[in-house]
Amino acid sequence: MSYSVSQERKIVTELPGPRSVELQKRREKSVSRGAGTLANIYMDHGAGAILVDVDGNQLIDLGCGIGVTTIGHAHPEVAAAAAAQAAKLTHTLFTVTPYENYVRVAEKLAEITPGDFEKHSILVNSGAEAVENAVKIARKFTGRRAIVALDHAFHGRTNLTMTMTYRPWPERAGMGPFPGEIYSVPTSYPYRDGLSGAEAAAKTIDYITTHIGASEIAAFFVEPIQGDGGIVIPAPGYFAAIKSFCEENGILFVADEIQAGIARTGAWYSIEHHGVVPDLITTAKGIAGGFPLAAVTGRAEVMDSVQPGGIGGTFGGNPVSTAAALAVFEIIERDGLLAEAQRVERQLRARIGDWTERYDVVGEVRGKGAMFGVELVKPGTTDPNPEALSSVLRYATTHGVIPLDAGSWDSVLRIMPSVVISEELIDDAASVLEAALARL
Repeated sequence: MSYSVSQERKIVTELPGPRSVELQKRREKSVSRGAGTLANIYMDHGAGAILVDVDGNQLIDLGCGIGVTTIGHAHPEVAAAAAAQAAKLTHTLFTVTPYENYVRVAEKLAEITPGDFEKHSILVNSGAEAVENAVKIARKFTGRRAIVALDHAFHGRTNLTMTMTYRPWPERAGMGPFPGEIYSVPTSYPYRDGLSGAEAAAKTIDYITTHIGASEIAAFFVEPIQGDGGIVIPAPGYFAAIKSFCEENGILFVADEIQAGIARTGAWYSIEHHGVVPDLITTAKGIAGGFPLAAVTGRAEVMDSVQPGGIGGTFGGNPVSTAAALAVFEIIERDGLLAEAQRVERQLRARIGDWTERYDVVGEVRGKGAMFGVELVKPGTTDPNPEALSSVLRYATTHGVIPLDAGSWDSVLRIMPSVVISEELIDDAASVLEAALARL
């Protein structure tokens, strides 16, 4: 498709530019410092894989607002669908007087999520809210209270979901007390543990057996590809073994697909790459092209175990956001964006796959679809190198490329572009990142 912004990096001022510097001064007087920012470069508009800041600089976006604008910035069809809905109806609250968009999104989620059983959904506002509701549903259905999440997981920043999130800083520091009956268990991290999927699963299961007790667990939450944890992809067979353990012990297997779902990895959901069907699945980020929307989808008997009024919220499944989501679904299918994510994966592997040989600070390059991580280490070791990551991020953002940080030790360069990014932009962005690596 043609774009309203040329798909090229173009720097016309220093970054941050003068208007961004001015806005930053205003921000410091009015916005909480708790809302931290990767780069204080203020954006004005965007299209495709390019963001344009308030000073007219064009930057290559390798972050997509942490996986949100998977189909590209300000897609005209999504914008048109949202505008048309906003002109008709912006709110009624589905649990007071319902509307068709909500039903249509739920029908589509039942179609695209893994599993050939009957599925029902609830729509909410954010990924964290989806996870919280999945916890509530799992506890109601099983009558159990314990929730298990994996080491290096990120599930949100609300009181419950930050308890499920692995690392204490910055998400949890000084914000307790936290809810009980939340347990973090060992995961499969092939670069660091060297274990096969079966071996890592045995370690996880042993920990559960000796520390928690399987009969106490309502749900086992997993990110099939851990995003904030560092693009950690468990070894083959790991999730299959965990799912079997869950089935044997009456535990619901919940796939948190908030970051990796909705076409980012070359499938609708990243759990599909592992050949496992979850009981519940959470969706957010890329589902509505930048509008706030999230969902919990799962087995009908599980979802329907909650009494009417037990789940819901004022803005969940808003008419405008659901209209945007319906447009996103159509664009992904019509334009073959699952295949485009696979193309991006091939091009990224071809372009950056040899960085482990070329740069002694790069321990591993890994990823799926348009979701890659570059783990930075101290040369000659596997020790995390957060200083190197900070240096690369500073260089990249001041040269017109916006990647992300990740990893429990803040040492993974996260690359999550739109699936419509061109090969030329991938090459240009990689050249900037290579210059940053070379400076180390």
